[in-house]
Amino acid sequence: MFDLSFIWAGIIAFAVLTYVILDGFDLGVGILFPFASGERDKAVMMNSIAPIWGGNETWLVLGGGGLFAVFPLAYAVVMPALYMPITLMLLALIFRGVAFEYRWRTKRWKPVWDAAFFGGSLVAAFMQGIALGALVQGIEVADRAYAGGWWDWLSLFSILTGVAVVIGYALLGATWLILKTEGALQRQMQRYAWWCAAGTLGFIGVVSVLTPFQDPVYFNRWFNLPGSILSLLMPGALAAATWALFAGLNAGKDGQPFFAALTLFVLCFIGIGSSFYPHIVPPGLTIAEAAAPDASLKFALVGTVVLVPLILGYTAYAYWVFRGKVDPEEGYH
Repeated sequence: MFDLSFIWAGIIAFAVLTYVILDGFDLGVGILFPFASGERDKAVMMNSIAPIWGGNETWLVLGGGGLFAVFPLAYAVVMPALYMPITLMLLALIFRGVAFEYRWRTKRWKPVWDAAFFGGSLVAAFMQGIALGALVQGIEVADRAYAGGWWDWLSLFSILTGVAVVIGYALLGATWLILKTEGALQRQMQRYAWWCAAGTLGFIGVVSVLTPFQDPVYFNRWFNLPGSILSLLMPGALAAATWALFAGLNAGKDGQPFFAALTLFVLCFIGIGSSFYPHIVPPGLTIAEAAAPDASLKFALVGTVVLVPLILGYTAYAYWVFRGKVDPEEGYH
C-alpha cells in the first residue's frame, strides 16, 4: 500500500513544478517587456501569453490550496516564516493581472500599466526565488510552530536565489518568444536568450555549490549513497540540456531552446526535491509529520483525481487552440 501523505507530497510537487515551468515563461515575458523596441513588439509579447497566463496560475492555487488542506502543519509553519515574500508576490501578481486588461483601454495611462506589468512580473519572480532560498536555508520549528524571526527569510543566499529565478524566468520568456514570434523581435530574443542562458547556468552552478553547506543533512544526502548517485548523474543531464539549448539557439531553431530551458528547470527542481526529501519543511518537519489525518487525505484525493485531469485537459486545449506564431495584426485587445 502507498502512504497517502507521500502521494499527496507528489501531487503538490507536481503542481508546483507545473506552475514554475508554465507561469515562469509568462513572468519572463513581463521581465523582458521594457526591452521591446516599440509598441508593436510590446503588443506581440503580451498577446503571446494573454490567452494562457490565467490558466498557468491555476497550478499556484492548486499547490497552495493543497498544502493548506493536506499538510496544515506545514502551511502553519511556512506562512509566518515567509509571510512578507508571499504577500509581495501575490500583490505583484494582482498588479500584473490588472495590467493585462487596463493597458489596452487607455492611452494616457498606458506607461503606468506597462510599468505594472513589468514590475509585477519582476517582483513576483524575485519573491518566488527569495521564498525558495529561505526554504533551502531551513525554517526554524519548535513545538510544531514557527520559531524564527520576522526577517529570517532575508539573507544573502535568498537574495542570490531570488536573482537566479529572475534570470531563469527571463530565459524561459526569451525562448518562449523565439517559439511564438518572427522577424526582428525573434532575433532580439535569440540574443537575449543566449545571455540569459549563460547567466542562468552560472547561478545554477553557484547555488548548487552553496546548497550542501546550508545544512549538514543536504551535504550528507548528496555525498553519501544513494544520494551521491544523483550527484554524479545530474551534471551529465544538465550538460545535455545545456548543449540542446545553445545548439538550438545557434541553429535558429524555434522550439528546441524553449524545451531545453524547461528541462533545465525540471532538473533543478529534481535536485531541490532530492535535497528536501523526506522533509516538507526542512530541516525538521517531515512529510509524514505534517500530514492531515488519513481520512482527510482520502477525501481530498477523490476530488483531486477528478480535478487534475480536468486542469491538464483544458490547459492542453488552450495551448493547442493558440498554437503557432502570434499574428501582430490580431491579439488579445
